[in-house]
Amino acid sequence: MTYKELSSKVIGAAIEVHRELGSGLLEGVFEKCLVLVLREKGLHVEQQVVVPVKFRGQDLGANLRLDLIVEGRIIVEVKAVEAIHDSHLAQTLTYLKLTGCKLGLVMNFGQRLLKHGIERVVNGLDEE
Repeated sequence: MTYKELSSKVIGAAIEVHRELGSGLLEGVFEKCLVLVLREKGLHVEQQVVVPVKFRGQDLGANLRLDLIVEGRIIVEVKAVEAIHDSHLAQTLTYLKLTGCKLGLVMNFGQRLLKHGIERVVNGLDEE
């Protein structure tokens, strides 16, 4: 499956969740529901993935925790905020660099229409 096909499935699942729940809940609720829908669609999803931080080859003992990795290829950061900020995109880019993943999706369930709350973050993606 290409990145485009996989990201379309992820976005479609997120839209399903948003249509059913609206926008007034906490991120954790949206995340759990999104995991459920993605798994119903037969996708492999890892949730609350611990990412070790290394500097100059040394493990710093400091771990980050990203929301979801779908099919081992796409990082999904779930937000429920008024607007996506540059810091959210930078955070996702950092996760991409630390994991070696190529595509991240920041999904803001706080928007009235979810399609206005989705941002793609790319780290060296060749395949569309």
